[in-house]
Amino acid sequence: MGMMQEFKEFAVKGNVIDLAVGVIIGAAFGKIVDAVVSDLIMPVVGLVFGKLDFSSMYVLLGNVPAGTDMSLDALRKAGVPVFAYGHFLTVTVNFIILAFIIFLMVKQINRLKRHHEAAPAPAATPEDIVLLREIRDSLKKS
Repeated sequence: MGMMQEFKEFAVKGNVIDLAVGVIIGAAFGKIVDAVVSDLIMPVVGLVFGKLDFSSMYVLLGNVPAGTDMSLDALRKAGVPVFAYGHFLTVTVNFIILAFIIFLMVKQINRLKRHHEAAPAPAATPEDIVLLREIRDSLKKS
């Protein structure tokens, strides 16, 4: 069996395709979580903490050239070393929210599985009853 044939069999297996779909949906879901955090949650958190913009929070680690604006983008363009912890805070909040949503999803799936597994299967009909039904059915035919 050639390497291309082996690769083809590997690539079309259900698990690989499921993984690819999961990665694509995960990337799209990550964008949704980013939007929720940056557009909905962080403004509220900023309002509570005095209108702080977490994404532009930093600590200067070097000298600022004269005439440079004190915004994070301007400092970076000027080559000033900065410890930009605000972006880290945003990414951390994104992660916590995403982890919590996944936790809720897994918890719901497990609950549905337990509910499905807990449903008792119908009891099997005793063999003598099955035999009597077969006799009845064969008598009805004649």
